[in-house]
Amino acid sequence: MTQLMPHAACNHCGSRDARLAARVDGYTLVRCVACDLAFVADPPSPERLSALYQASNEYHRTLHDPASGDYARMAKVACEHLAFVRRWASGGRLVDVGCSTGLFLNEALRVGFDVSGVEFSATSAQFARDQFGIRVIDGDIHALDPAPESLDILTMFDVIEHVRDPASDIAAAYRMLKPGGLFIVSTPNIDGLFPRASEPLAGLLGHWPHPEPPWHLYQFSVRTLSNMLKKQGFAPLGTQHTAIDLAYSFGTLRDLRRSPKRLAYALAFAPLAWAGPKIGMGDWFYLAARKT
Repeated sequence: MTQLMPHAACNHCGSRDARLAARVDGYTLVRCVACDLAFVADPPSPERLSALYQASNEYHRTLHDPASGDYARMAKVACEHLAFVRRWASGGRLVDVGCSTGLFLNEALRVGFDVSGVEFSATSAQFARDQFGIRVIDGDIHALDPAPESLDILTMFDVIEHVRDPASDIAAAYRMLKPGGLFIVSTPNIDGLFPRASEPLAGLLGHWPHPEPPWHLYQFSVRTLSNMLKKQGFAPLGTQHTAIDLAYSFGTLRDLRRSPKRLAYALAFAPLAWAGPKIGMGDWFYLAARKT
């Protein structure tokens, strides 16, 4: 058990007792002993974190090129996002937090949702405005200023793991949504089959492609995220397990050919990442919750 510094208190329960999960890329990932929330105990400064997402670091640069493979991949993911949203809603006022280049919002607009978004990367926000004519403001969820209880749906796809204070973001979502409104989130799953199997080796190898610090400051499971949502007044409705793209987690075939160690790692764990969703243990999940 490790006694953490005060600034590393658990964002959910406030405990400072945690166990070391791994040290990856110079960052320390821990799990709260009290509630099991996983997080980076020594995150970068707000200034450093902000710089990671701006154009000077080419954040999501290829997503601004409709001819790129990354654009095509994320367009497919946007359709998967929409399919999950439509399990719970067929229309309404929808705001996407961390909307990136607007691919999901464009798909939602096509089927009749009243859409807008907010995006931390200024270049991605501008792309969404220019490419799709969608209302997108720069910033995070706290830059939004709708009337209280005015939104039908608020989505955060692969965003909540990046923020410094997820409890505050969840509370903000609750304030903005109408009674009965939907909060729909997707995030990597630290309790997926691949992360659970590979975590014991993370400390020994100094390698764990699942958590991605400092980009990902938190690592959720269905249980820990559900508990955080319940604390703020949401009622979880359902989940869907899926898998992070294998090339994203383990590298392309070209990458693997260049590194025998990386190839061995992929051969050992990629089958688990592929199989996880089939048994309800995907390394990525969607969760829908309703404001009570």
